[in-house]
Parts: sequence; structure tokens; C-alpha cells
Amino acid sequence: MTALLTETPAGPTAAPPPVAARRRRSRSDRRAVTVSAWIAVVVFGGFALLPVYWLLATSLTSRTEVFAYPPKLFPTEITFEAYTALASNPALFGYLRNSIVVSVITALLSVIVSAYMGYAFSKFRYRGRRSLMYFVLASQMFPQALLLITLYAVFSAYGLLNTYAALVLSFTTFTLPLCVWMLKGFFDTIPDELVEAALMDGASRMRIIHSIVMPLAAPGLIAAGLFAFVRGWNDFIFALTLAGPDKQTLPPGLVNTFIGEASTAWPELMAASLVVSLPVAIAFIALQRYLVGGMTAGAVKG
Repeated sequence: MTALLTETPAGPTAAPPPVAARRRRSRSDRRAVTVSAWIAVVVFGGFALLPVYWLLATSLTSRTEVFAYPPKLFPTEITFEAYTALASNPALFGYLRNSIVVSVITALLSVIVSAYMGYAFSKFRYRGRRSLMYFVLASQMFPQALLLITLYAVFSAYGLLNTYAALVLSFTTFTLPLCVWMLKGFFDTIPDELVEAALMDGASRMRIIHSIVMPLAAPGLIAAGLFAFVRGWNDFIFALTLAGPDKQTLPPGLVNTFIGEASTAWPELMAASLVVSLPVAIAFIALQRYLVGGMTAGAVKG
């Protein structure tokens, strides 16, 4: 009787257990998700990099071939005449100097002012604090071009037109709100107990800010400075309106140099645009981890 019970009955092979089937389906699903993700990366990457390639291809194309129809995706004859023309144009170096001066001062001023404002919003508690915070953020709701006429009238009344001060003040006006909120998020991640311990040890508020809080918030300061620098470097409409030919930055300077009423020097314009974009691209690649950290700081608390 025992032998009959322990004997395995003959028959067809049993179906695989459900766990193994689920594992196979899970691997198949992960593979499909990976393939879909790579397809999306290739499509969106090509969409983002196509303008950059067109800049490079046009800058290496001769003027006669640039206007060929239909346009060619690859230049048949590569020439560096456009880059040679850039090196021999002294006006471009003046625009470059103006861009560096205005962008660096804008970044420094934005970081200094927003650091103190962000610290005050983060660590101090006073009446009207939340309303003031949202008032600063609400300034981003207005189109920047809408304030151009007002800024022009104010700078004209105080004799600041065609000066670096007009550009720096206008750029800083629009970079401060985001920089303040970015740094407030960084300061929120610094424990209040650290500040209280420093106060108990006799440190002053300014000593705490400069010796303890600012070093810990260095990634946020770098992110805010990079954002303000890029804002000052890329601006076109304010630099064109508020600054004269001697104080104009690269964006309006390139337009005035290479775009005319009768013709446009497309190879030279594309070459200049590519060269001008390189400093910002290199700075962003080198400091992108600080920029991402600054954007997401304070989003999750725990």
C-alpha cells in the first residue's frame, strides 16, 4: 500500500510553476522598457542636437553653397573662412568683453543679495514672511519685455543708459526671485540646531552666516551664480535696448554685425554663435551637478 502511494504516476510533463512564468514576463517587460527608453533618448537627443549640428555644418560651408536649394545636410566642401573672419573682427572682442563683465557682475550681485534674502526667509520667523516670499516669486509672473519701457524711462532719468550698470541692474532684477528661492531651499536643509549651537557658543549672526552656513550652501551658491551668469550672457532684448554700441553684449552685437538689410552672412553668424555658446556649455557641463542640486534642494524634507 505504501509503495502504491509513493509511486509517481506516469503522464504528461507538468506545466512550469507560475513564479517562473512571472519572472520571464518581468524580464521581458524590463527589456521592452529599456528598448523604449533608448528609442526615446535617441529621438529627443537627435531633436536637441540637430540645431547644434546645423550651426556647425553651416559655419563650415562656403557662402555660395549656403544658399543652395534644396539645402544639403552635409557640406560638400569644408572651409574655415567663417572662423578666420571672426578672428580678424575686432568689434567681436569688444562685445565679448562686455558680455564677460556684465555676466560676471550680474552673477556676483545676484548671489550676494539672494544669499542674504534666502537665509532670512529660511531661518528667521517674522510677521509677513510668507507673504513677502510669495511677493518675490510673483514678480516672475510678469513678462520681462513688459517692464522694458519702465526700466528704460527710469535709467534714462538717472543717466544710466548705455552703461554697464543699466544691464547689470536689469539682469539682476529678473534673476533674483529664482536665486532667492533656490538658496532658501538649500538653507532649509541646514539644521536649525547647528545655528543654535553656534549662537550658544557666542558666534554672531554674521559669523554664523559667513563661516558656517555659506560653506555648507556652496553648491547652491554655485547653482545660483551659474543661472545668473547664463541669464546675463544670453539676453538680447535688454542688451539691445539699454546699451549703446560701446556697451552691447554678444547677442545683439552678432546681429548688428552679420545681419544686414540686404544680406546675411550666415556662415560667419553660425560660427560666432557656436563659439559664443561654448563657454556656457562648458560651464554647465562642469557644474551641472550643482545646478541640479540647487533646483531640487528643499523639495523633500525628512
